[in-house]
Amino acid sequence: MSFTLIDAGSEGYEFSASVWQWKAALEIIKDLDVLSESTVRQMSYNAMGIRIGIDEAHQLAEAIRDRILPQLAPDKRMYADGSITTEPDDGTIYRDSDEQWKNYSVTHDWLAELVDFCLRSKGFQVF
Repeated sequence: MSFTLIDAGSEGYEFSASVWQWKAALEIIKDLDVLSESTVRQMSYNAMGIRIGIDEAHQLAEAIRDRILPQLAPDKRMYADGSITTEPDDGTIYRDSDEQWKNYSVTHDWLAELVDFCLRSKGFQVF
């Protein structure tokens, strides 16, 4: 399963995320307290089409850029709980309930691309 963010102002301008990335990103976004909790919850549902306005998109980008990226060097990943690792994602699917959290993470570069998308967008919808 994947998620696609579609720019409200430019046809064909999109940002894609796997469920593995998106779940971690949403937890990070929720902790930034830029978007309402109900908005973040709706963003977690595939194909719902929740709309994020231009101001919210830019505020989100600025919060990630200013508060998250400085903690996360290009060779690191952040898990949904905010913890950081230098271990690269080797593609292992963790099935044990005590380790499933390891399936969800984002890299510095992926978050930087999300920031760029949000700043360039005129707002977006999540599908």
